[in-house]
Amino acid sequence: GLISAVLGAIWATVGLAPIDSKARYTFGFIEMTAGFKLLVFLIGIFAITEVIKFAEEVRSDIRYDIREDVKVKGFGFSFREFRSQFVNTIRSALIGIGIGILPGIGGGVSFMLSYTAAKNSSRHPEKFGTGIIDGVVASETANNASIGGAMIPLLSLGIPGDAVTAMLLGGLMVHNVSPGPLIFVKSGATVYGIFVAMIIAAFAMLVIEFLGLRIFTKILRIPKNYLLPIIVVLCCVGAIGDSNRVFDVWGILLFGLIGYGLLKAKIPLTPMILGFILGPMFELNLRKMSQLFVMDPMSFAERPIAIGFFLVTIVVVFLNIRANRRAID
Repeated sequence: GLISAVLGAIWATVGLAPIDSKARYTFGFIEMTAGFKLLVFLIGIFAITEVIKFAEEVRSDIRYDIREDVKVKGFGFSFREFRSQFVNTIRSALIGIGIGILPGIGGGVSFMLSYTAAKNSSRHPEKFGTGIIDGVVASETANNASIGGAMIPLLSLGIPGDAVTAMLLGGLMVHNVSPGPLIFVKSGATVYGIFVAMIIAAFAMLVIEFLGLRIFTKILRIPKNYLLPIIVVLCCVGAIGDSNRVFDVWGILLFGLIGYGLLKAKIPLTPMILGFILGPMFELNLRKMSQLFVMDPMSFAERPIAIGFFLVTIVVVFLNIRANRRAID
């Protein structure tokens, strides 16, 4: 996990350095001065990696059809299954809200972290990746909860949490509505309108699911040798649409190959996301600290808050190592 996180932090350093804006690891390519976008990284590491893995396992002469005797009733989810997933739902919702609050991360990270948390706490982790209900509930709950979490920094601070809320911020600014602490006083009707719209959207999703569930499952009847190229094309379109750069297509292919290699080496991919996201934040604050304490670099260690965080880090690492050793034994 630590190796994966360090690799993610290294990839995040590509581009212009913070504060002094020096080009790093660009190798003379102007396109690389902007670095790799988070969406490009996520698409490559997870989507393209999975496509390569499936392509390795699937032969073109095999047709994967869903069973004809399977009948989908209602929402395909019984009340008994809902009760059994109560703890998983609450945990995943909290993860989604917490990740959604962090600006610039979005649901792409929250559903993977929630999926990993559900897998680690499951009694049957070997079934994850086969369509087990625990993984589906965890990822979808966190993904939906992150949307509401992203609204918190937007409405309270005026900072969009993801690409969707950034578009919403632009719409609010067009109508002379300035998100921030005073938005509830100056534009209360608009805020409550957003809340009502989110509630209506939640019920609309249920209707769409009920009407389209039997249609969506037909996608599984498409042979994988036809379906996988379509997925790759859609991934490329999504990468280009995010920043209008053809260079990002090469980026997702690069990260797809890297992710596939890490899977072969049995190195987890989720810590790489954390390293890619938190790496730039860590570097920026480290460089700010080095400027503040240029005369005595170790003087920050004398502050109580810094010492407290340092001790907590040591305890967490120690407990993690001990838990891993017990699992091995």
